[in-house]
Amino acid sequence: MAAPIQRLLDIMTTLRDPERGCPWDLKQNYASIVPYTLEEAYEVADAINRQSFTELKDELGDLLFQVVFYAQLAKEDGHFQFNDVVDSISTKLERRHPHVFADAAGTVNANSAEQVLQNWEALKSAERQQQGQHSVLDNIPQSLPALSRANKLQKRCANVGFDWPDVQGCWDKVKEEILEVEQTASDSPELAEELGDLLFALVNVVRKHKLDPEAVLRAANSKFERRFRAVEQALAAAGKTPADSDLAEMDALWQQVKQGPR
Repeated sequence: MAAPIQRLLDIMTTLRDPERGCPWDLKQNYASIVPYTLEEAYEVADAINRQSFTELKDELGDLLFQVVFYAQLAKEDGHFQFNDVVDSISTKLERRHPHVFADAAGTVNANSAEQVLQNWEALKSAERQQQGQHSVLDNIPQSLPALSRANKLQKRCANVGFDWPDVQGCWDKVKEEILEVEQTASDSPELAEELGDLLFALVNVVRKHKLDPEAVLRAANSKFERRFRAVEQALAAAGKTPADSDLAEMDALWQQVKQGPR
């Protein structure tokens, strides 16, 4: 029996076979499967958040299939194959973990997770220089979710000293941006820009507290959803829906829900 990964590679090859493959798979290209890749990555995150390890196994398989799909397309185009992808990440991991894989003569000290991250960023910076990417902001994907990209932009700048010395500076900037939003007319073309500045400033606060803004907002979304569903349930028990209620009634129920378990 073929090894599990070889079985998957063979299945992918068959799906893309011009004569007996799947019409849907044959129609795809690099760009067309990007949305599915992003969706699968979020489904992995969702399974982890819910601690559903049975689902996590399946979702990781779905995500792995995306990698195999891209590798198959690249193989067909003569760019690289799946094993080249594996070799590439293996080489990169060894290069970026010199404190683990270097020989005794070239050992790099990293006695904490913080030191590892510092070494990692220094190595990535050197790699960008070798590739002709001279800005500290090079190679941050434009397609990242906006919160994640803001966080990465700020972290890159912080690594070279362009950062508030403490979180109070971040809070002062947030307050400044709030005032600018409040002073901007609701029909002004500048309002979107001012709101963007405020969101960017809030990411700085989250970052300074060593939290991930995407994770923080996902948790807030989940809390809101849980509470509003409870409001809906309370209304349903009274034979009503949100459409049948006014804001005062729903807000009163919301306040009751807030007093319950977090």
